Amino acid sequence: MKTNFRIVGLSEAQFEPLFSLDDDELAQKGARRLVVDAKPGFPCRVSLQDAEIGERAIFVRETAKQIELAPDEIPEVVAGRVMSVRAYNDKGMMVNAAVTPGKELKSQVEKFLGDAKISYLHLHNAGAGCYSCRVERV
Repeated sequence: MKTNFRIVGLSEAQFEPLFSLDDDELAQKGARRLVVDAKPGFPCRVSLQDAEIGERAIFVRETAKQIELAPDEIPEVVAGRVMSVRAYNDKGMMVNAAVTPGKELKSQVEKFLGDAKISYLHLHNAGAGCYSCRVERV
């Protein structure tokens, strides 16, 4: 059975107050701003795109705009990486996981979301282990 899904980035509103902070103020919040020096290499968690060389980022691009992807659409920032797919139940407990090349992600997502006990998925960049985005049923 095919399960439709949507990949969801983080809300830009929660990061907007950070963009006006200087480096010391960011450090007090446990964050730091980087200048992008490679593409790919700086995936934005809001726009779900790789930042452009020369942009400033805190792993959210200062120019990021919230994106709404079409059902079953996988953005290049995910498709171009190896992803750790973590499956959670309605109590927020991880109940399954897999490491999958981004180009094969759709079948893994459909497999996990085809299991009624799984409520949502988190995608993490497998190499660095950092959070990328969320996957929900539609």
